[in-house]
Amino acid sequence: MQSLNLQYNPRIDQLRWLAATIVFLFHFQLEYRGLGGPALATPWAGLITEGHTGVGLFFTLSGFLFMQIALHQGSIVYRDFVRNRILRIAPLFLTIFLVATSIGRDNFQPQDILYLAATNLGHAPTSGTPVTGAAWTISLEFLFYLVFPFLARFAMEQGPRYLLGLLVLMGFFKLSAYTVNDNSTLMYFSTFVGRFDQFLIGMLAAMVYRQHRARLHAWAPWLLLAAAAVVVCDTAALHRFAPFGATPKSGFWIFWSMAESAGWAAFIVAWVSFEPRLPAVLERVLCHGGKVSFSFYLLHMALLHLLAKYVGRVSPVGNGWVDAAIMGIVAYGLTWLLATLSYRTIEEPFLQMRRKYGTDRPVHTTARDTVH
Repeated sequence: MQSLNLQYNPRIDQLRWLAATIVFLFHFQLEYRGLGGPALATPWAGLITEGHTGVGLFFTLSGFLFMQIALHQGSIVYRDFVRNRILRIAPLFLTIFLVATSIGRDNFQPQDILYLAATNLGHAPTSGTPVTGAAWTISLEFLFYLVFPFLARFAMEQGPRYLLGLLVLMGFFKLSAYTVNDNSTLMYFSTFVGRFDQFLIGMLAAMVYRQHRARLHAWAPWLLLAAAAVVVCDTAALHRFAPFGATPKSGFWIFWSMAESAGWAAFIVAWVSFEPRLPAVLERVLCHGGKVSFSFYLLHMALLHLLAKYVGRVSPVGNGWVDAAIMGIVAYGLTWLLATLSYRTIEEPFLQMRRKYGTDRPVHTTARDTVH
């Protein structure tokens, strides 16, 4: 997706596509198992069975991209930054929220409107059904947007040690919260305590990339293989020791989000540093997938639910795994078409209203100039 504040990098859109695809595969395999299909039992399939890790990639990538923009621009005009973020997420998010409140009209309470700012907490209308369930991440993401210009300012003034200090504090909050929360796994999965560190790690990765760019580009192929291995091992370990939904309280989750995000941050830096271009057709397809990834993410659960309810499990060849692949490809293609329609009718008209929020000042600007 083109930005007014940083030169377009197709690698970022390709990573958005990857994150949305991983989350899709996670929910698809859950639906397929629910229809009686075979389960992926090996930990080495953790990238799918624990495919919620795509959300961790989204949060880490957001921190990385916005810190890149801050380092490039040197300062951010706060009101314009927030305006752009509202134009980016509000139209589709409000649409999903209205769908959720329409579904739950009989139980709706006026105070439920406040869930617009907290879809990740309590009994938000969007969490009532799988049709709108993916929207829980949006309130968290917007919270990170609200504080990002200040975080960027302090990080550029004090260097990476500022972000490292915040990560130490987040580790303390995670550990202490574990002792008093009986459903700590869900807390780490869907709240500030569990996710803010991922945004910070993404920001830190952007600062590392800027400082060591030449060296990272030289070693990118090897770094990419190593980072991919770390991500696979991370999800395999989670599948083996503390799979999501298996237990409401597990010490493994205390620092899981940091480990997860560290793996994804390494992958992001390696992929952005990797210079060989993909085949032109493949690159266009993946970049389009990144462009429509927000719609893809918010709509895929509704489409999978409809297919499960009205089509069910089909067996065109009689082999469970081949049938799963065929069903997955069909569902993915339909979601792709739906996301493209949503992007062009709901998202794109508002995206064209965005404006530049950087001030093109060097990164060493004084404190008073960095956030307005």
